[in-house]
Amino acid sequence: MKLYMHPASTTCRPIMMFIADNKMKVDMQVVDIMTGEQYQPAFAAINPSNAVPVLDDGDFRLTESSAILKYLADKIGSPAYPKDLQKRARVNEVMDWFNTGLYRTFGYGLCYAQLLDPYRLKHQLGQSEAVTTAKANAERYLGILEKHFLGDKQTYLCGEAPTIADYFASGIISLGEVIGCKFAAYPNIRRWYERMHKQPAWKDANSGVFYWADAVKGPAYVAI
Repeated sequence: MKLYMHPASTTCRPIMMFIADNKMKVDMQVVDIMTGEQYQPAFAAINPSNAVPVLDDGDFRLTESSAILKYLADKIGSPAYPKDLQKRARVNEVMDWFNTGLYRTFGYGLCYAQLLDPYRLKHQLGQSEAVTTAKANAERYLGILEKHFLGDKQTYLCGEAPTIADYFASGIISLGEVIGCKFAAYPNIRRWYERMHKQPAWKDANSGVFYWADAVKGPAYVAI
């Protein structure tokens, strides 16, 4: 198998961590998304959406992070993607919620809008208003994560053991490291996030996001 990835990518890092934690044999090929390699013809032929991650398993190809995590977990029979119908449905629900809700507001609306040119508005007033709105929307979703999915007693997102939902979600939350988010108003999120730091491959798999944070340090970002 081969994973096309970038070490700072929000959606690649959870896959890299899962692969490392489970000692899977997967070749890693870096696609330099910081210089636009994903738009070059060679990679566009691999993924016309011009995005990483991409997983090749022989003649079979997947181009979405959530689907890749599910496929890899099933391939090795990992308990991180339960076989029980209702437990599996819960994992799917949480991953979909993060992907369509929190990632949209927190990732794209708040973080990427301040870090990446394609997501910035040209006019300062419009940019400021967009970021302020995204922050408010992200805080609403974080409140749901804090009280509903985690609560005071929940250890992981779907129970007492980590699932691929935790891997996927930790990548999105860790994006806050780049703009200086502390999540001080969300103690349950902080507790869960710190617990994810204890996964065996956390440090190696997520080194790219901390390198990114150091590289763009300086501006007063709007953070949570």
